[in-house]
Amino acid sequence: MTAAAAEARTAVNPRAVVLPLALAQFIASYAGSNMNVSISAIAADIDTTVRGMQTTITLFTLTMASLMIPGSKLTDIWGRKFCFSWGLAIYGTGAFLALLSQGLGLMIFGYSALEGIGSALMIPPVYILITVVFTDLKTRAKYFGVVSGAAGLGAAAGPLIGGALTTAISWRASFGLQVLVVGYILFLSRKLVDPPRTSPAPKFDLLGAILSALGMFFVVLGILMSGTYGWFVSMKDFTINGKVILPKGGMSPVWLVIGIGAVILALFFWHIHSAERRGREPLLHVRLFQSKLANLGMGTQLIQWLTLQGTFFVVSVFLQEKRHYNAIETGLMLTPATIGILLSAARAERMAQRRPQRWLIVAGFTVTTTGMVLLLALVRPDSAIWTFIPGLLLMGLGVGVMLTSSVNVVQSSFSEQDQGDISGLSRSVSNLGSSLGTALVGSILVVAATGGKQFAISAAAMVVFALIGLLLAVLMPRGSVQAGSHRPAEEPAPKPTVRA
Repeated sequence: MTAAAAEARTAVNPRAVVLPLALAQFIASYAGSNMNVSISAIAADIDTTVRGMQTTITLFTLTMASLMIPGSKLTDIWGRKFCFSWGLAIYGTGAFLALLSQGLGLMIFGYSALEGIGSALMIPPVYILITVVFTDLKTRAKYFGVVSGAAGLGAAAGPLIGGALTTAISWRASFGLQVLVVGYILFLSRKLVDPPRTSPAPKFDLLGAILSALGMFFVVLGILMSGTYGWFVSMKDFTINGKVILPKGGMSPVWLVIGIGAVILALFFWHIHSAERRGREPLLHVRLFQSKLANLGMGTQLIQWLTLQGTFFVVSVFLQEKRHYNAIETGLMLTPATIGILLSAARAERMAQRRPQRWLIVAGFTVTTTGMVLLLALVRPDSAIWTFIPGLLLMGLGVGVMLTSSVNVVQSSFSEQDQGDISGLSRSVSNLGSSLGTALVGSILVVAATGGKQFAISAAAMVVFALIGLLLAVLMPRGSVQAGSHRPAEEPAPKPTVRA
């Protein structure tokens, strides 16, 4: 480390660094959840359908998931503060255009595209800056907890804040709030410290970026299409430019599109492996996928966000479509989950000092699964309001417990030189989970519509996914991340790859 870099780190004001980073993570998570309670109001105002708004929400998180890895690499090339500021500017522009939208086209361009691109540029620097600025491991873990808590709070408070603004003013006010918050973050970020690089900037792997983005895009697009065409037998003709590719009653095009995504992702992994063998700089290093602990940690991240966003979506649609609740009523009904996340996230740092990260993730999924089972058991089309409270509260408590722990497990599995890459990969996985949650639940709601049991079937699916997350947590090596630690006890950081 150079003398200049060491001096930059020691002269840091923690509040000046953490506040804008936590607010940026909050607003990105808020944008992913606040739309759920306003689906009906927005659809009616811009002359579209609930299905159109579901597509818009899914495309937002999909754009983030697809571009988070390239955005992380650009952070290493262009600089963390530079990407953070430009990401905020693009995000704010998108929110402003969405505020003005009169149709679905501008809504998708502003919200799904520009806000998604902006998030992909501004979120990776959040986790990288905390890693490189705070060298003390306990301090670093503490601020990871703050940022992860902001992510959970944004997702949980989004329905309540969005519902209040939509009911009191308009759904457009929610986008106006995002513009104001982004402007405030830009003001705060003037004092943001970005320690100078201690090594040459890497080259950008354009082909790898294209392959990774396209692969994830087609996989989630295929899942999203299941709501229109069905999972196995196509419910309508699948056409391209007016030509029928797969007829109604034949194989669903869902698997064709998912298969295309899987092939592209396989090409991506072949490409990065080939680039490393030739001594070139890949978009991601293969060693990032060789840590069992990190892989399981990213799996739990994906399931956490899938469960959280999927549950919010199914409850919001159920309340608005079946009980005809307005936005504020829907947001208030989701308040128990918000309270749960706030309570457990506030104690996350203290719990992390006393319990291993694996224990916290297992406990979090256990509580979350219990909450989902209670929702499934208690909620009926005509059941009392209290039937939602136990399940949503426990789900929020469980998610709040494990959000910080999963981030710590993944980030701590690698040395500082890999923090840029693993930050982008980790955030991509989390946003992919959010996108899959909305897409899967949306498709289940449509497919189950004829049976009249959409809520029960969707809630049962969330229980299954929560159980999968619990299994992944149980499979983590015991003692892998000890209480109060930021470095795995059993699995050391991978050694740097030596290039000729």
